[in-house]
Amino acid sequence: MDLTHTLPILLGIAWLLPLASFTTIFLLGPRLGRNGELGGLVATGAILGSFSLSFISLIAWISQHPLSSGGEHVHAIPAIVGDWYTLAAFGDLRLSIGYYIDALTVGMFTMVTLIASCIHVYSFGYMHEELEDFHDPLVTLSDGNTLTRPGRFHRFYQFLSLFCFSMLGLVVAGNLFMVFAFWELVGVCSYLLIGFYVERKSASNAANKAFIVNRVGDFGMLIGLMTLLGTLGTLHFGDLTDAQGNVRAGLFSQVRPLEAHHELIVPEGMRRLAAADNPEAAEAASAGVPDVSADGEHGSPVERGTLGYWLLVVGGLGVFCGCVGKSAQFPLHVWLPDAMEGPTPVSALIHAATMVAAGVYLVGRCYPLFTPEVLLVIAVVGTITLFLAASIAVTATDIKRVLAYSTVSQLGYMMLALGVGGWVAGLFHLFTHAFFKALLFLCSGSVIHACGTNEMPQMGGLRKKMPWTAGTMLVGCLAIAGAGIPLVIGLSGFHSKDAILAQAYSLARTSPLYGWFFYVALAGAAITAFYMFRLWYMTFAGTPRDEHVYAHAHESPRSMVGPLVVLAFFAVVAGWRVPFTGLSLPNLLEQARPAGTAEGFAGGAWIASLHIPAEHASHAEAIHVPVSLMAFSAALVGFILATLFYGTRRLDPGEVVRHFAGVYRFLYNKWYFDELYWAIFVRPAHRLAAAAAWVDRRMIDWFADHLALWTRMLSDLDGMIDRLVVDGIVNRLAAAFYNIGLALRKVQSGKLRVYVMWIAAGTVGLFVLVTWYWSFLTAVGAS
Repeated sequence: MDLTHTLPILLGIAWLLPLASFTTIFLLGPRLGRNGELGGLVATGAILGSFSLSFISLIAWISQHPLSSGGEHVHAIPAIVGDWYTLAAFGDLRLSIGYYIDALTVGMFTMVTLIASCIHVYSFGYMHEELEDFHDPLVTLSDGNTLTRPGRFHRFYQFLSLFCFSMLGLVVAGNLFMVFAFWELVGVCSYLLIGFYVERKSASNAANKAFIVNRVGDFGMLIGLMTLLGTLGTLHFGDLTDAQGNVRAGLFSQVRPLEAHHELIVPEGMRRLAAADNPEAAEAASAGVPDVSADGEHGSPVERGTLGYWLLVVGGLGVFCGCVGKSAQFPLHVWLPDAMEGPTPVSALIHAATMVAAGVYLVGRCYPLFTPEVLLVIAVVGTITLFLAASIAVTATDIKRVLAYSTVSQLGYMMLALGVGGWVAGLFHLFTHAFFKALLFLCSGSVIHACGTNEMPQMGGLRKKMPWTAGTMLVGCLAIAGAGIPLVIGLSGFHSKDAILAQAYSLARTSPLYGWFFYVALAGAAITAFYMFRLWYMTFAGTPRDEHVYAHAHESPRSMVGPLVVLAFFAVVAGWRVPFTGLSLPNLLEQARPAGTAEGFAGGAWIASLHIPAEHASHAEAIHVPVSLMAFSAALVGFILATLFYGTRRLDPGEVVRHFAGVYRFLYNKWYFDELYWAIFVRPAHRLAAAAAWVDRRMIDWFADHLALWTRMLSDLDGMIDRLVVDGIVNRLAAAFYNIGLALRKVQSGKLRVYVMWIAAGTVGLFVLVTWYWSFLTAVGAS
């Protein structure tokens, strides 16, 4: 099988199927059955078709590129690169719809479509109320009644299809132009779905908040893209061959060329800009060869001091800024918890397989472009985020918000892994997290669907009424906590989180100054286990705390339970190696590892203390064994504390809250970030808007109004002059001639004798006039 032709076709169709679904529902809408019920079937059929094609692509890839079963490091397999369609060409610049297909692409396609398929099926049960007129008790009208509106079942699936199309387009994109287009489309879809209950003020505000906060990160991303385009002349990831057979170098081969053994160098385009700053770089640029240090290594301290190198840093940081917004990293993490105002299936899709995953995916995809300075920033941001969000989740009482902050924290783990050189570990956790976080959100939706409330203090004892939901959610809690048998086997999160901690520990050994990355991540593992089992105990264990809620609780229908079982299965086995084969997620991802990134990074002159070790070094027994034991111990501590406080109730959480009231308020109020941003950005913006409105109303409008008044007065004066003088003269002259005409009409009597009389009178008068005139001339001549 020729994958260079087959995979672009298979993945291209898989990508376009959700677009076809969106278009069909958009055009037909409510005509697709009762409130568009058939629209749900169309969308679900389309995403199942996408999953089938994605799975076939994955099998085809593995059949052509067998995975290593020994666990040893393998080199990246070249990606399949090309263009489907060229939108425009401006000289050497081409804007095209292209593809970059490697093991990461086919893996992401399969994961995204599988989870999206489960969510589509689940939504049939969760959104069934939208099939009829929907009564929203949270929206009160001016007459005191609650809102009743037509159902939007078809619109929900319409937006869901567009969301999946956008995410798949981002995954398969072959250039950063295409990435940015679908990046923004993902943001638009999230805005539409978060604000699905648009009549609710909280949902409308949450959608606006998500959209605006992401624009902050996207502004930085635009700076990064323009820096790369302006200096490297392309936004394509891989090399492309034109019709004449000429090879156009892509971003990756310019930054890590083959002749430099894929080591990071300053590309030629950036060297030219560094000429004024570094004469040696200018000479190298004019020769068209890479700058090489005295010891023969690329990326020397001298090279890193140039303007060209810092342009590479700016480009990398700009791209990462966009990822900070999309993946809700500190300090742009504030939008994601508010996004819980959307329907729970939307929350599951955003938090597991689409929007927030896009940021981590893009960091992994653009990894060859990142300098050690950029990687250090990524690691610092990820570490801060994982601890900050985990600490907030400890005090949250809304079941979906606990999971939202859990997502932010786990995304921080992924960013930390990528920042410390754990490319496989970070993306491995992206895959495993997608399965158990989708499971956890759908379980929370099942609970909310049954109880009619999000607040955990009103729940309790639900495992008896909802055994399937309780059991599958327990699997999700165990997976995210990293449950397993140390050094043997565990649930999916056990393997991926251990890989992250092992890489952070490996960095701590080579660069002790950055050892705090590991210890914060280890503490985060304990906190994760604590807040997840706190959630499970408060929801399912103990006795009912609200009899009304408990009386109405019931197990969800099969359309909702079925996807929970499927996701629970993958939450368990996603980290396992398939017996008797080399098939495992880490080995699949190893095939897509960017060339030149496997052996680690040296910090150079600017951050000389940073020495990022090779990722495969973290697999050594001296690192893996103690890290596995420490990670298990941390998770066990969190589990025991949660059990003591919320399971057996041997310890009273209220007593702890009273003793640490200040800390509790600080965490419960989310470190006061919303209040801080309100004071620094929102309130000044409102005041500036109010001042601008005052200036507009009191000055600009005053001037415009008075100018209009003066213009009107001048036009009135001009009209009066025109009417009395100009028109007056013309009208009076016309009236005079009119009157003369009336007088002359009397002569025309129609009687012959009258005409003869006037002729005679005229003749006499003419004679008299001529005689007088002749006499006058004679007198003048005589004188």
